Amino acid sequence: MNRYPLWKNIVVAVALLLGLLYTLPNFFGEMPAVQVSSARATVKVDQSTLQQVEETLSQNQISTRGVTLDTASIKVRFADTDTQLKAKDLLQNKLGNGYVVALNLISSSPRWLTSMGALPMYLGLDLRGGVHFLLQVDMKAALVKTMDRYTGDIRSALREKKIPYAGVSRLADQTIEVKFRDAVTRGQAMNELLKSMPDLLLKETEGGGDFKISASMNPQAQKKSQEFALQQNITTLRNRVNELGVAEPIIQQQGADRVVVQLPGVQDTAKAKEILGRTATLEIRMVDDEHDINAALHGEIPFGDELYTERKGSPLLVKKQVVLTGEYISDAAPGFDNQTSEPVVHISLDGRGARIFRDTTRDNVGKRMAILLIEKGQAEVITAPVIREEIGGGRVQISGSMTTQEANDVALLLRAGALAAPMEIIEERTVGPSMGAENIAKGFNSNIYGFIAISLFMMMNYRFFGLISTLALSANVLFLVAVLSILQATLTLPGMAAIALTVGMAIDSNVLINERIREELRNGISPQAAINAGYERAFGTILDSNITTFIAGTALFWLGSGPVRGFAVVLCLGILTSIFSAVVVSRSLVNLTYGRKARLEKVSI
Repeated sequence: MNRYPLWKNIVVAVALLLGLLYTLPNFFGEMPAVQVSSARATVKVDQSTLQQVEETLSQNQISTRGVTLDTASIKVRFADTDTQLKAKDLLQNKLGNGYVVALNLISSSPRWLTSMGALPMYLGLDLRGGVHFLLQVDMKAALVKTMDRYTGDIRSALREKKIPYAGVSRLADQTIEVKFRDAVTRGQAMNELLKSMPDLLLKETEGGGDFKISASMNPQAQKKSQEFALQQNITTLRNRVNELGVAEPIIQQQGADRVVVQLPGVQDTAKAKEILGRTATLEIRMVDDEHDINAALHGEIPFGDELYTERKGSPLLVKKQVVLTGEYISDAAPGFDNQTSEPVVHISLDGRGARIFRDTTRDNVGKRMAILLIEKGQAEVITAPVIREEIGGGRVQISGSMTTQEANDVALLLRAGALAAPMEIIEERTVGPSMGAENIAKGFNSNIYGFIAISLFMMMNYRFFGLISTLALSANVLFLVAVLSILQATLTLPGMAAIALTVGMAIDSNVLINERIREELRNGISPQAAINAGYERAFGTILDSNITTFIAGTALFWLGSGPVRGFAVVLCLGILTSIFSAVVVSRSLVNLTYGRKARLEKVSI
């Protein structure tokens, strides 16, 4: 009656073992570390960089607790923060501006735990300390930018179809006005624009002797443009924050036009602002082959020129005048050259950019054009090809002794390097590490004290079954922390509150079971039958009460945001683990204790 089949006991044992393994990393804490990552897309962190880091630390007699190389960075662990700070300054001076050397914290978990994917939960801003930014996206500027692009596209479309027009201009009310000399030409343009630009609302007007077409974006296109700007900005911010070495940054949308950025562990607000506000883009300029490069190398740089070094190592004089900038890039994708099969980056320009590029290449056939990547305030000449012929259509190919990975990185940088719309920091908060540690201590202590109080009450009231309930409650906390660790969730104060609430709710299930068993015993049935009836009949009530709470938690997750959603996630997971621990783990322990006794006279409850 009260015996589980072997497989069910094995499931419980395996679940407890896995829960213990994946909870363990949270008890090892973190140790100070330095993270070395690439400062530019074209600078790689590889085995040679790792060797350089190790040699630098060894020569300066700085001992480490381990050096690891992953796909994007090198992480060096140290015993204390003094050594960490000393190593950071040393490595930054040695490696130069091509690398970002950032302070970081890395889990102290043993390597065997890390190798099996057992990692600790991340701590939120309110527990670890850090900086919080609320950024407002300028949606009006996003629409202006989109309308500017449409203005260029309309010019290009009419020129390609050889439809003459008197002028194209963007007005202050976010409309584009196209003027024509006669109604026939206007009609031809209207047919062409209706066909090629379905996102525009077109209207024919007349005034001042001109025949005009007024174009504005339809509501769906406006919404799409604003959503694109917001998502593009979030992607860009995420790329930039990754360079700070923040373990678990939170970058998420808030409302229709705001972005929340939380950087746990970061106390340098100025550095964070610098990273968030940085831009990366492309510039196309003409090469000056008329002046003597050797004289420039000796300091005699001609007026209006700048001296750069090409990626192949040869010096290059480049004109200061910018022909084209990255703001005209509508897309960038890695690929291969059709003739040489070398990795290249294919760039698509918008209408205005395509026209500028076509005119420039037409007027400078036989000359060299330099393509510069501007990143972190530093310019690098990627390539400087000779213009063989006029290039139209807005498709540009960048090549320059790149590897496939470099081509991917450059394409990513060009796509996500710049913000789609300006943003302004409208709220800024800094949470100190001491306050975070205090919050952790208070939250941890409240859970411990609550757990002890509940355990004492259960054991005093239900004796042996109270002990079983306490063990089941411990298993519930173990499962919940393990699941949160496996999901790599970020634990915040609301999350700790949800854990405390879950502990309180989990004991309700055990109380229901124990009271049911007592009731059956009072009715005079045998202890074995009472245990069986207690678990079987209490299950329905436990399920009903937890389902209603689960529905409430789901609604909180669906409608809430930020801390509310974090609370809801922990609550819902806690409900699932509490049902398993109260119904399955608890009964497994009771079955192992009483199930094999053929004649059970009484139970301790």
